[in-house]
Amino acid sequence: MRFDGVVPEDAPDPRLEHAKRLVLMPIPIMGLVSQPSLEDPDMVGFHYGQDSRGYNEMSASITYTLWRNPADRADPINLAELDEQTRRSIETVTPWPRPAWLVEGVQRMRYPKLWEAVRTTWHREASERSSPARVLAEHMNYILMNRYRRERQLGGNVWDGLAPDLRSRPANREVAVRIDGIEVQGVEMDKNPFVYGVGASLERGGVVTAVLPRDELKYIRIEFAKRTSAQ
Repeated sequence: MRFDGVVPEDAPDPRLEHAKRLVLMPIPIMGLVSQPSLEDPDMVGFHYGQDSRGYNEMSASITYTLWRNPADRADPINLAELDEQTRRSIETVTPWPRPAWLVEGVQRMRYPKLWEAVRTTWHREASERSSPARVLAEHMNYILMNRYRRERQLGGNVWDGLAPDLRSRPANREVAVRIDGIEVQGVEMDKNPFVYGVGASLERGGVVTAVLPRDELKYIRIEFAKRTSAQ
């Protein structure tokens, strides 16, 4: 029997469906290199655009769990700052069984996330919109719009005040970026008070970008590698 708002114990893990969609990407999906402070729980966002000729753009974004002290996961420093409503939802035990993947996801809410931190973007046709500077600005805008509304005190339509500002602003400067162990020329946006952004073109086409919380940068090694599976 199924009730509204209740996920049955045998409900399929949505990550399986997401994995099927990711094979559509024409280029390898990139992530940060494996490191003790980051855990890839296989939470990959997928977006695409289409026209009369088929897919004209795609992006895949990886969310990480952050361990500030990976040597001792019980250390309170690893916990996220939660509001009371979120804390109650985590601690609530339902009278019905839940699927293991849902229980895992709820427990993971106790720890900080780098939400959609690394994005691989592909455009079918090269243009100014597919340049690393533009793709990085779009990625940073997306993160700020969805995760930093309160900090920026944004009103109802965030595109009015935020998007034109970032879209018209070029990346701050050129920087060296390591991808699969090779140093390439990339761009960074290093003036935002909340996040740091960096990106570069990929050898097989497309762009990889990372937008990371400034407060957590000391725990993260910013170097990219192909993502073969959840780390």
